[in-house]
Amino acid sequence: MIDLKLLRASPQQVRAALARRGDPSVTRLLDELEALDMRRRALTGQLDQLKGERNEAAKADARLMKEKGALPPDVRGSRRALGERIDALETELKGVEATLEEKLLYVPNLPLPELPDGDASHNKIVRAWGEPAPKGGRPHWEIGDALGMLDLARGAKLSGSGFPVFVGAGAKLVRALITFMIDLHTREHGYVEVEPPFVVKREVMQGTGQVPKFEDDVYKTAPDDLFLIPTAEVPLTNLHRDEVLDAAKLPLGYTAYTPCFRREAGAAGKDTRGLLRVHQFDKVELVRFTRPADSAAEHELLTRHAETVLQRLELPYRVVLLSAGDVGFTSAKTYDLEAWAPGVGQWLEVSSSSTFTDFQARRAGIRYRPAPGAKPEFVHTLNASGLALPRTIAALLETRQQSDGSVTVPAALVPYLGIERFGPRSAGGP
Repeated sequence: MIDLKLLRASPQQVRAALARRGDPSVTRLLDELEALDMRRRALTGQLDQLKGERNEAAKADARLMKEKGALPPDVRGSRRALGERIDALETELKGVEATLEEKLLYVPNLPLPELPDGDASHNKIVRAWGEPAPKGGRPHWEIGDALGMLDLARGAKLSGSGFPVFVGAGAKLVRALITFMIDLHTREHGYVEVEPPFVVKREVMQGTGQVPKFEDDVYKTAPDDLFLIPTAEVPLTNLHRDEVLDAAKLPLGYTAYTPCFRREAGAAGKDTRGLLRVHQFDKVELVRFTRPADSAAEHELLTRHAETVLQRLELPYRVVLLSAGDVGFTSAKTYDLEAWAPGVGQWLEVSSSSTFTDFQARRAGIRYRPAPGAKPEFVHTLNASGLALPRTIAALLETRQQSDGSVTVPAALVPYLGIERFGPRSAGGP
């Protein structure tokens, strides 16, 4: 949630920043917010004046009662009218404030100045690692099927398209990747492992920005109005909802493995083959809480933590800084980590590393006290996938496929799998 005080004090600064997103509807929304804020301040001023008049009237009435024992009818009528006027204005004020709070939830975060202007075509490659294999070879869905690791047809039979089934060595690969990533982030990067719930309340989804704007993209249950998490970012960030954190303990870092559920309502027909776009997938998530002054450095550190996974898996990748017109609704700055998949000939996003500044903290009420006795301030929140499994597996299978149909295992995974390559004898399934 943006700071309404900033919009009030520097409206042109806010408008210029949000205009970089290239969404004209945001300008109209800001117009509505400014009008509502002006009406709220006008009502507040009127109420303060009328309540002051009521207080003075009460003093006068006390003197009249003492002198005459009763209030004249015209005075009683005047006081009643004053009370009714105050009640009406208070009702209107509550309505204006509720509308203002609701509309604020639809305003995106302000992109940081260092983001390139323009849409996705203006995204900037900031670095790369490894030597990408030449485009070609079999796509991952053919490899996984041939090795008995991936069964897309049975997944569709169970739940519809976008719900893959990993079997045999494929299921073991999923488990190995999750354990390897959690071990890396807890043992070497200092994150605290968490196993959160996979369903959360509406206010929790609202805290990290998934609802109300993107409610059509998530799965929810009825009648209890719980949501299946689209990412572990949601419960991990909200662990400290409505709390004041100890500044001495910042930064805080959490990691979790969870399944993730996304309807992808706006992505019909895009990348439907294999594992490129699915409705349920496994992911290891990284979330950090930090002081605002340390936010930029923490974002770089977080990104490096996600990159380390790709380096240990020996997967060539690139780091892409998203433009202001491509960055997500809640994000102030995002790096996408894209692994090369030669079989499909694409760079696949396997992680987004984002800083949200105080945007999520305002929505979720997460603060810290800079010094003993100081007024609490909002923390900055950050998160990154560390990593998402489907596209990581796609890149791994396609990058490490061999001419004999087998797939070699990166050295970092050998202790978790107990084998050095996937072949017909290492796979298996129904």
